[in-house]
Amino acid sequence: MINPERNLPLSIIISMPIVTIVYVLTNLAYFTTISPETMVESEAVAVVRGQLMTLQLLFYAGAREGQLPAALGLVHTDLFTPVPSLIFTCILSMMYAISQDIFSVINLFSFFTWLCVGAAIAGMLWLRLKKPDLRRPIKIYLFIPVTFVLSCVFMIVVSFWAAPFECLLGSGIILTGVPAYLLGYKWKKPHMVRKMLEIFTMFCQKIFMSVPEEQ
Repeated sequence: MINPERNLPLSIIISMPIVTIVYVLTNLAYFTTISPETMVESEAVAVVRGQLMTLQLLFYAGAREGQLPAALGLVHTDLFTPVPSLIFTCILSMMYAISQDIFSVINLFSFFTWLCVGAAIAGMLWLRLKKPDLRRPIKIYLFIPVTFVLSCVFMIVVSFWAAPFECLLGSGIILTGVPAYLLGYKWKKPHMVRKMLEIFTMFCQKIFMSVPEEQ
């Protein structure tokens, strides 16, 4: 982020009220047009999720750091958006939609989300304690991340108690990231593999009209 001392607080101050208003108005729209009886009896569940944009930016950032294929770090030449990363996120979302039991998917995704987010904030706490001299453009009171991590632990325990199979499946999915990290990031790839990745990146550049950000 450019100039995080200014831009990060500004983005939080602007985005939080907007997101809150949109979610409140969306729920008001549901309750003003659909009666409680109809909503309870209906098998359809309407959900608004903002994680599609979040995940595609995570894949994009990982590709820029060399932790994911370079194709996911490409940016559209006109829209300036990471189109390959967005397409990849949509494919993952469609794979989730294949399941016939939507509630199992919700339990799996909730456990997965709370575990990953909690681990990320716990890592930030570890850095604050072990490396206090690192440059930090913005520092917050430790009470906030500690409270958040404890909340994540509570949500993880409740999720595991309510749906142990889905949580174990989610843990297995997370653990598949270990060999993927070792093969994709730590492993010194032979020339043939690097050449195949370059061809795939060039293919994505042509299909999605995208280039690396620095270009």
